[in-house]
Amino acid sequence: MATEVRPRDPSMRPPMVPLATLIGRELRGGKSEKPAIKYGHAAFAKRGEDYFLVRPDCLRVPGDAASSFSVFAVLLIHYSVSVSFVPPHVPFGLMSLPVQIFDGHNGVSAAVFAKEHLLEHVMSAIPQGIGREEWLEALPRALVAGFVKTDIDFQRKGETSGTTATLVVIDGWTVTVASVGDSRCILDSQDGVVSLLTVDHRLEENVEERERVTASGGEVGRLNICGGKEVGPLRCWPGGLCLSRSIGDTDVGEFIVPIPHVKQVKLSSVGGRLIIASDGIWDALSSELAAKACRGLPAELAAKLVVKEALRTSGLKDDTTCLVVDIIPSDHTLPLPSPVKQQNKFRSLFGKKPQNAAGKPNKLSSVGAVEELFEEGSAMLEERLGKSFSSRENTGLLRCAICQTDQVPDDDLLVNSGDLFSPTSKQQEGPYLCVDCRRKKDAMEGKRPSDSSLSR
Repeated sequence: MATEVRPRDPSMRPPMVPLATLIGRELRGGKSEKPAIKYGHAAFAKRGEDYFLVRPDCLRVPGDAASSFSVFAVLLIHYSVSVSFVPPHVPFGLMSLPVQIFDGHNGVSAAVFAKEHLLEHVMSAIPQGIGREEWLEALPRALVAGFVKTDIDFQRKGETSGTTATLVVIDGWTVTVASVGDSRCILDSQDGVVSLLTVDHRLEENVEERERVTASGGEVGRLNICGGKEVGPLRCWPGGLCLSRSIGDTDVGEFIVPIPHVKQVKLSSVGGRLIIASDGIWDALSSELAAKACRGLPAELAAKLVVKEALRTSGLKDDTTCLVVDIIPSDHTLPLPSPVKQQNKFRSLFGKKPQNAAGKPNKLSSVGAVEELFEEGSAMLEERLGKSFSSRENTGLLRCAICQTDQVPDDDLLVNSGDLFSPTSKQQEGPYLCVDCRRKKDAMEGKRPSDSSLSR
């Protein structure tokens, strides 16, 4: 039986290390040279649901090779019940069903759209002309804005497809991971400690997300068949989706939010290995088994072996996609060696207990070789976007924190933006959201009905 994930106690977490402190240590220690990035990909398709993105040579500053960073992502379509609304208390025997209960959730369009536009939207939310330290500090908030903007833009297309997404940004020794859904990213460090960098947004395991969905107007329950027997995992209704966060899925309801869980960590100068994979891998293998299956091998071969091990364990039940990324010193020409001393304890980074294949955390001390810079998973948009109020100097324009459009702050906009921006406010506080983006925010929080017909 799955163990429920309760909200963690913030007092149990070790203090975060300021990014400026870490970069200062890097410079004083003479370890500012960027690591080498080696990667490999493997996949085995059953339904053609999984997509991936590899951008190893992105630039923060055009033309400046010293500003390079890398991006890797896994996106996959997910399955939902194809009937429009099946309350948990209504038996299937009383309803007219299509021949197939499950389908591909209206095609691949959400995954394709996210692959083409998500990174662009994230980058557009980072201020121009800032240094590396400020860029890394702005990245977690930009990831939230980019995920939400991608969802809004896809919603405007009038399609109902949906996709999970795990996006990884690597700049030097700093790794930032944003995710919605149940794709997963793990870190296998040189000492053999496996650390989970994402949180699974499955209703079956995550009680906090179940409470959020029901508070926002959704209904959570299992499928009922004739005789009242409940089957399968917990789902949200309408729509019957097993996940609480995704991009798209406008037919399910706005309580399925695109706001990602974000973690940012800094590796030691010995580096580590990331394994980014779809749920077809994690349903078959625990995080520790996946890491163990490919230690000491080059990234390309490692990815193939992870997929092979997943297929050997459970057969081809779902699409299996795996990206392996090695972050190693630039003078390191061989693959990461197997740790001299294997550790059986599955520890995590952030004062949280390790998570098994179902994503259930346990509390343990932090890993000394990896330092936490940032972690946040709240589904409240204003909390995630911060308090800064974005305005264009000398123009009198306000910039929306999500879509990055500039607008004149007339009375209509101030009223429609809520109390924070009322004309009587002595000091405006952020984030500023335009009318469409605030409508999206209110719908996600259950403050207004879902609206799939945002301004086109």
